Amino acid sequence: MHAANPDESAAQAVEPHDPFGAIRAGNFRRYWLGNLVATLGLQMQSAGLIWEIYHRTESAFDLGLVGLVQVIPVLSLALFAGHVADRVDRKLVLTGALALSGLCSLGLAGASYFELPVGCMYGLLFFIGVARAFLQPAKNSFLPQIVPREIFSNAVTWSLGGFQLASVAGPALGGWLLWLTDGRAYVVYLSEAAAVVAFIVLLSGVKRLQASPAAVETPTLDSLGEGIAFVWNMKVILGAITLDMFAVLLGGAMSLVPIYARDILHVDAFYYGCLLSAPAVGALLMSTILVFRPPIAKAGPTLLWAVAGFGVATVVFGFSTNFWLSLLALLLTGAFDAISVVIRHTLVQLLTPDAMRGRVSAISGMFISASNELGGFESGLLAHLTSPVVSVVSGGIGTLAVVATAAMALPQLRRYGRLDGSAQQPAPGEPEETMEVLI
Repeated sequence: MHAANPDESAAQAVEPHDPFGAIRAGNFRRYWLGNLVATLGLQMQSAGLIWEIYHRTESAFDLGLVGLVQVIPVLSLALFAGHVADRVDRKLVLTGALALSGLCSLGLAGASYFELPVGCMYGLLFFIGVARAFLQPAKNSFLPQIVPREIFSNAVTWSLGGFQLASVAGPALGGWLLWLTDGRAYVVYLSEAAAVVAFIVLLSGVKRLQASPAAVETPTLDSLGEGIAFVWNMKVILGAITLDMFAVLLGGAMSLVPIYARDILHVDAFYYGCLLSAPAVGALLMSTILVFRPPIAKAGPTLLWAVAGFGVATVVFGFSTNFWLSLLALLLTGAFDAISVVIRHTLVQLLTPDAMRGRVSAISGMFISASNELGGFESGLLAHLTSPVVSVVSGGIGTLAVVATAAMALPQLRRYGRLDGSAQQPAPGEPEETMEVLI
């Protein structure tokens, strides 16, 4: 017998990257398709809601309430919803939350058809927010149960690409359906209800690779606080969540796009729509690139550079008075944000024990949801007190300052290596020197 050539053995051990690895897995394919359809319907519904409420009230304040009434239950129930995702069958939690959301969509269709008071629609939106509170941690913690670890990063990238595709196409389809039905918004809401049913049907055929939580446990302060303590001790996760939170909080340029379009760039409604869709297009393009690339080899440095790129692009948009430069800057913010989201979500799920994934996902989602809402408020307030340019540019500079601080304060994040989880990760509290093996 001939001795094996070590170089040949090593070459055989490293399998080529399969960009369609996650989609080839039947479990993920069903989940991805159902989530894509449901997200597409949700984006259509959002477009229909904004149109109908403004058409009926002609009040910008009433439009602002659409987001507020949904985010209140998300923030209020986040920790409890995370506990439920860790103690109850996640597939059951997903199905129940989807069913509640679908019933609320049917309620919106009825309120629209019978022209009930707008207050009824806000009440239904509140319960859609309740459904979202349970959906987010259950979905995030369910994904590692149906996707093998070695293709998890690829699955996250496909999920992000599907979300961005729905974000681009959903509002357009919602507007087209409104036009086709002469403004009958209830048809749009019925479409979302049908999309939710489709997701539930596809979800029923998804099989777990890992067991779900065995028993329901009454939440206590200790159990709810375990997720917070874990995030605080696991500096890689803390750094990833913090970076994303502050980037969204400080770099909230999108809330000021209407002002830039009309008063700085002097463009009409068509080009305004192009500016609004640019970040989603950039994220979709970057997601496509990431799908065809192997898992990121140096995830920590890449995350830091991606958030820094987001900050630089925000500064460029803030100073720009040229439409095409502004469009490019917003497209780049979406592209850099896509890299950040893939790395953050993969790190959170791979480094968190399965029994705690729901609570940690809920904490991450709570931070991001809060920063989304507060980021728009912060940008608008600062623009009111100073100017839109000062608001956007200072936000981009603030993002760069956060990146620099995180790079210096969190060496564990700065040195983090491969994103596919192939190396054994240190437990919370281990000395940072153990991270060297990951480079």
